[in-house]
Amino acid sequence: MKATKMRNRQIYFATMKTASKQLSGKLSKDLRKKYNKRSVRIVEGDSVKVVRGEFTGVDGKVTEVSRHNNGLTIEGVKKEKLKGEKFDVYIHTTNIEVTALNTDDKWRINKLEGKNVRAPRPETQKKIKENESKKESEEKPPTKAKDEKKENITSKKPSKRKKETKINGENSR
Repeated sequence: MKATKMRNRQIYFATMKTASKQLSGKLSKDLRKKYNKRSVRIVEGDSVKVVRGEFTGVDGKVTEVSRHNNGLTIEGVKKEKLKGEKFDVYIHTTNIEVTALNTDDKWRINKLEGKNVRAPRPETQKKIKENESKKESEEKPPTKAKDEKKENITSKKPSKRKKETKINGENSR
């Protein structure tokens, strides 16, 4: 099988995880210097510039990223039907350049900057320590009556006898 046919087949039958990774675009020169990365996965809210194709030179924000259509839609990039209706055009990610990133997702930005994204936030560590100290202070030593009840319960052993059933007046096991 030819290499191009095999590559096209891999793209078409790709899993959701690998297909979403393929929806990444190259970063602008400024962002490359800032993050030391060449490309990034595109999300809604990123500002992009179309570099190739029919809509070359158009700038705008990403409104939708579609793995099914293998592209993304940009504000203001629409085509008109014969009846006058307008519809969004999906542009492939290889034809765009990311000019600004959506900074709502702190995990994504930390990942780009190379910081440890798995470490818990300092605020949450403080809350965890406070909760532990509250639990320790709330715990009281158990009373003797409760201990005695526990001993009585553990001392009783369940019987191993099977229940006998009567069938037509006869005992059977």
